[in-house]
Amino acid sequence: MNEHKEKILSVCNGICKGTLMETLDISYVDVGDNFLVARMPVTPKVHQPDGVLHGGASVALAESVGSAASYIFLDGQEFYVRGIEIAANHVKGIREGYVYAKASIIHKGRTTQLWEIKVTNEKGDLISNCKLTTIALPKK
Repeated sequence: MNEHKEKILSVCNGICKGTLMETLDISYVDVGDNFLVARMPVTPKVHQPDGVLHGGASVALAESVGSAASYIFLDGQEFYVRGIEIAANHVKGIREGYVYAKASIIHKGRTTQLWEIKVTNEKGDLISNCKLTTIALPKK
């Protein structure tokens, strides 16, 4: 991995301290020109009562990676990024292992951005398909 990618991932992982992302053990593992990938372990702490991954945990993972992607692909020094809408379709259950969320930009406007976030298992099977709309608010 090149130095630039390592720096981006280090910043993303560093801002997770003391947040929901740390609580859920979310870590950022890959970045490209137009995508960001995070992973989350599937353990009993993210299960629903019958032992499968809770849909809310999948959505928290999706919003975390989409918002972080907005932050790094916009100028995070100039803007606050906020999620304003998220939609998720859960298509497959998972009981253990890891899930990976890949946020890819669909629309990058000056104010709003639309992200597609695919949550997959370690084999690449689709677990959830999410869409996130973010807004960039000037810090000034």
